[in-house]
Amino acid sequence: MARSAWRPDERRTPLIGFVAEPIHAMAEDGHGRSDRAEPIHAMAEDGHGRSDRAEPIHAMAEDGHERSDRVPMTLKPEELRSHRWFGVETMRSANHRSRLMQLGFGQPEFRGKPVIGVINTWSDLMHCHGHFRERAQDVKRGVWQAGGVPMEIPAMALPEVFQKPSTMLYRNFLAMETEEIARSLPLDGLVLMGGCDKTGPALIMGAISMGIPAIYIPAGPMLRGNWRGKKLGSGSDVWKYYSELRAGNISQGDWNEMEAGLSRSAGTCMTAGTASTMAIAAEALGLTLPGAASIPAVDSGHARMAAAAGSRIVSMVWEDLTITKLLDQRSLDNAVAATMAFGGSTNAIPHLIAIARRAGIAMDLERFDAISARVPLIANLRPNGDTHLMEDFFYAGGSRGFLATLAPHLALDAVTVNGTLGAQIEGAEVYDRDVIRDLKSPFYPEGGVAILRGSLAPDGAVIKHSAASPEKLRHTGPAVVFEDYNDLDARLDDPNLNVTADSVLVLRQAGPQGGPGFPEWGMMPIPKKLLAQGVRDMVRVSDARMSGTSYGTCVLHVAPEAALGGPLALVRDGDLISLDVPGRRIDLLVDEAELAARRAAWTPRVAPQQRGWTALYQRTVGQADTGCDLDFLERGEPTPEPEIH
Repeated sequence: MARSAWRPDERRTPLIGFVAEPIHAMAEDGHGRSDRAEPIHAMAEDGHGRSDRAEPIHAMAEDGHERSDRVPMTLKPEELRSHRWFGVETMRSANHRSRLMQLGFGQPEFRGKPVIGVINTWSDLMHCHGHFRERAQDVKRGVWQAGGVPMEIPAMALPEVFQKPSTMLYRNFLAMETEEIARSLPLDGLVLMGGCDKTGPALIMGAISMGIPAIYIPAGPMLRGNWRGKKLGSGSDVWKYYSELRAGNISQGDWNEMEAGLSRSAGTCMTAGTASTMAIAAEALGLTLPGAASIPAVDSGHARMAAAAGSRIVSMVWEDLTITKLLDQRSLDNAVAATMAFGGSTNAIPHLIAIARRAGIAMDLERFDAISARVPLIANLRPNGDTHLMEDFFYAGGSRGFLATLAPHLALDAVTVNGTLGAQIEGAEVYDRDVIRDLKSPFYPEGGVAILRGSLAPDGAVIKHSAASPEKLRHTGPAVVFEDYNDLDARLDDPNLNVTADSVLVLRQAGPQGGPGFPEWGMMPIPKKLLAQGVRDMVRVSDARMSGTSYGTCVLHVAPEAALGGPLALVRDGDLISLDVPGRRIDLLVDEAELAARRAAWTPRVAPQQRGWTALYQRTVGQADTGCDLDFLERGEPTPEPEIH
């Protein structure tokens, strides 16, 4: 809808009851009505539509149940943050107003109305966000409809497979960019458009530090892949079929044909990878509209959700419902429980720790492990399972059905952008219990990730044991050490490499500082000579991350990392390494005297990056167990508002 179609003083009530399925309103006689799920316009006592300030229709009573009365708005137009730019009668404000008029806006269109920053992480190289140009228009439609003023602002895209050495190197960059965009510009609220792995956490971290109202729109998963009638899963089938190619079981022509069927639409990986994991986490945190986490990117419901989010953020501004008012220990625990039950990516751990620390909420590895131990894995999705993908998950009931199933393990009174979590999932159903299992017959008896400690990882390590080989969860074997990924590339397939199926592959210089940027190198390839023998999994240990689409017995995030002189830096070929996942241990079986001698002889590498962002990152980044944030971003008093002169 064009801007001129709306009266300048009109503020419309948003659709805050949006869910990812069609909404059937109930008539007074109890029968379903066929009205469409569109923004709801408040009615005056005489039955005519009102044009007064947009207010949420569904408020929450103290007992957590929905009320039908209205919530009084907190802010007045002169209390909007943007009022300092546009609403006062000074030379500077006149210039600000003049420049908006230069852009074609009439003063009645923007004065006294919430200005909404639509933070768009689209780019020509952002494969996951190919639909975001169009989707931003849907968001803006919703903002205008609710009486706000949308301003689309580009931000760093972080395309996962293209950006090197790792998008994780730039997560904190995007977080800082989001915060500074919001602080330096006349914005009252934010719509955060993310999805590809690091974009969601980065946008959320920046919005927390800024502290104004914000709502998150996940990009949504792409359609299922297909090759010769077989479902293909992002990432997971790349690793699978590349191993078969190296083993000689498929041809180069087969591989090239399969490539073309992997990614068939806009959207994020359609396995239970990092993007979908963090979308589920964001919904459990309360930062999305209900059901938003699982709508496929190219489903028409995604456009409707985007418009509804645009409408909702306008009311959140009037309510002064900032992101810091939504997040507390309950919401963070909900996010951890959801990611564990989803069987999601190990990458969720540093992301959620960083989000929690930005919000001043306690979160550490022990809390993850405790929650994982009590929450079963109920999403039968690849790479944990071998069949279903996110499109199947959506049809099976999606994120609402999943969270409703998990409800006994969630704090349902946690506040969300749309009421309470309990209200968001009330009435949700599951239509395929093979995809979304019930709690009595889970896919795996506990959460998908375990936290390990021991002499090799005194500050912790993680393993996605739900995607590992059960027979390798207790294993002791001799180390085969690679100094860095270049060393691994050079020697892995050497026929003379002293390696067997019982060996433990060790990779170092892949942590936050060593990578640099904590790259996803943890799912090391199997040596070619072992592939030829039929070996498809080995115990692998590193200070790296791995893709959420990966699988295998991979111990990751070893802390402290090798670049800092952690125990991983001291491992030598032939040293015995003991893995005991049930006992939550990872140990280097070398006596302390020998380790002390090695430690005394160890010297750190000199980082080749001595300037720019990477040098700043390496000087200030934290370790995996603390979330890998930059020390000057996670600490200190809130930054004051800018002066306007």
